[in-house]
Amino acid sequence: MSAAERAFRHVYGPVPSRRLGRSLGVDLAPFKTCAYDCVYCQLGRTTVKTAERKEYVPVEEVLSELREWLRRGEACDYISLAGSGEPTLHSGLGTIVRAIKGMTKVPVAVLTNGSLLFMGEVQDALMEADLVIPSLDAGDAHLFQWVNRPVEEISFDRMVEGLESFTKRFRGEVWLEVLLLEGVTAYPTQAEKIAALVRRIGPARVQLTTASRPPAELFARRVSEGRLLALASLFPGRVDVIATREEPDASVGSSPGTGAPAILTLLERRPCTATDVAVGLGIHPNEALKVLDRLVVAGTVKTVASADRTFYIVAERGVPAGSPEGGRQR
Repeated sequence: MSAAERAFRHVYGPVPSRRLGRSLGVDLAPFKTCAYDCVYCQLGRTTVKTAERKEYVPVEEVLSELREWLRRGEACDYISLAGSGEPTLHSGLGTIVRAIKGMTKVPVAVLTNGSLLFMGEVQDALMEADLVIPSLDAGDAHLFQWVNRPVEEISFDRMVEGLESFTKRFRGEVWLEVLLLEGVTAYPTQAEKIAALVRRIGPARVQLTTASRPPAELFARRVSEGRLLALASLFPGRVDVIATREEPDASVGSSPGTGAPAILTLLERRPCTATDVAVGLGIHPNEALKVLDRLVVAGTVKTVASADRTFYIVAERGVPAGSPEGGRQR
């Protein structure tokens, strides 16, 4: 494998993001290490459910990979701390954010479930980020337990108080993601409960969305775009409805040296369509399909249909429990 083709362990993509354009991902926690076990998670069920903060991956390894990626001179719109686990669980989060800000002018986004924002040390760690996107998926304690299945020490009230106190303190922008599920929270009565909390929290905008990739649980059903648009009127301030994403323009030139290792690194963090892979990694769509087909034949990757699209998933990790094929939705 050439140096150009080497797959990073902690840096992946860039991936085409519905809200951040071409987003370079940085993964700070092991696969499915999280304080939640959300029913809609595109990565399947949580395997290590914890609220313990520690250095899950070495800080210097992460920063070294970022320096190498930036040295290559490739372009991205955001550097996003996200991935296959909850980034705020990493005790070195603040050090990493500050170091990235010293390396590049590319803005830093943190995609978090918001579970640990009640902790002062987590708030401190996020202060130099440009954008934080936390989540609020339920308007009461009962549905919080049903949808997010949090670790025991995180109560609904503590979570909401954390969102509120962090948003009031943070100097950057907070975009609050509200993910609704058909037959659960996609009703006016439930949406109004969440909207009341949004007024209290005061984010710069709300991003109203639904399950768009294969979920952890088959009963976590997506909401139609029409229903989301109707419910959006219940929320205050700016509301972005993110239901289905148009396939991005994949008429890009081939980027030599981006093959199976880089594609697998990307698929380990999120299910992707062939177009997602092509646009995210800057390779020709035909090249992406050729490598993906080879991985499917080898049994390394599987396909699964969701929302009328075909997604590629890593075979041993991407199968939701109870699915014959089979995370945070982004």
